[in-house]
Amino acid sequence: MFELSNPQIDDKVLDVACGPGIVACEFAKKASHVTGIDITPVMIEQAKNLQRERKLDNVDWKLGDVTRLPFEDDSFSLVVTRYSLHHLIEPRQVLEEMKRVCKPDGKILIIDVTPDKDKAKAYNHVEKLRDNSHTGALTFDELKELMEEAGLTNLKSKYHDLEMGLESILKSSFPNPADIPKIRQLFQKDISMDNLGMKSHMKNGEIFFYFPITMILGTKIE
Repeated sequence: MFELSNPQIDDKVLDVACGPGIVACEFAKKASHVTGIDITPVMIEQAKNLQRERKLDNVDWKLGDVTRLPFEDDSFSLVVTRYSLHHLIEPRQVLEEMKRVCKPDGKILIIDVTPDKDKAKAYNHVEKLRDNSHTGALTFDELKELMEEAGLTNLKSKYHDLEMGLESILKSSFPNPADIPKIRQLFQKDISMDNLGMKSHMKNGEIFFYFPITMILGTKIE
């Protein structure tokens, strides 16, 4: 994340849909000031706790709607969102807001899951079963096109797989109990058929899989 976005000591950073503040607190180690915004009060409280734990005095938090960011135009030199787009009903509107509050020549960084085009339907199906806040993941091409249509230039990207244990993530995402056997069956099928595009595999008697993660950075030129 740092390698791609190259934060500087004089950067003012905005973390959109900041959740428990993990990304905001990491950028606070590199930048002049970081603001995190999220619509969920409990996430903001967790973020404040993390800030206190890490003894950071250059971070503040806002409770608000990321489709209508409560900031002036051209307020931040780096605007970031991580693992949020697949939860958003209007990702295009959120990106336009991120661009609005970004300074000219500032950077916008999006980090999210990007399933392969031919696996996206099956991927989104199993993710909606596992997490009812999942609305739909964009493919890499769709995400790139979204940024290009927003007028962002000099696009750069990096990709990585994030390994997770199925049982661990089921416990933390609280799916409908009736859907848990269906989810396990879909991942078991993925081991032999690779229909989800998540590289499911057995390790120590448990199913593990990979989230396909893309980081893409663009520059605002106006």
